[in-house]
Amino acid sequence: MKKITLVRHAKSSWSDLSLRDHDRPLNGRGRRDAPFMAKMMASKGWAPDALVSSTAKRAFTTASHFAQALGQEPGAIVKEERIYESDSATIIHLISNLKEEWEHVVFFGHNPTFTNVANLFYKDDYLSNLPTCGIVEIEDTQAVNWSDFAPPTAIVTTIHFPKQYF
Repeated sequence: MKKITLVRHAKSSWSDLSLRDHDRPLNGRGRRDAPFMAKMMASKGWAPDALVSSTAKRAFTTASHFAQALGQEPGAIVKEERIYESDSATIIHLISNLKEEWEHVVFFGHNPTFTNVANLFYKDDYLSNLPTCGIVEIEDTQAVNWSDFAPPTAIVTTIHFPKQYF
């Protein structure tokens, strides 16, 4: 079985308009939500083989909270610049080229791409918007290789987002 989890970065700050979009940090709500969601997923027994993050500050900071909650060093996070400003095809390409020994990989990135990717794997529903720090789990029980990870066998199994808990 192969599993992909998409985590949209936590809420970012717009307080310093001189910053490039790539360099925006998390705001107060983001600094609350990222550790909370990370600890919640860790408490569910989450044990991903790899964390792959956009190079944008807000995404990497979110990934760092997850790494800490999962007992991993931030240095273990794979930085992937193609996630920033990507489209669905780029994410699918990244998935199909993951290391075969990895069974569960978590991607940290951005909308609208992550919402669009989630909808490719939604069997009977539609996600209008993945909220900040939202998590979409996608499983393919038949995929042996990442190149096999595709609908209709790969489907969204779970969605979590902060407002479910606050």
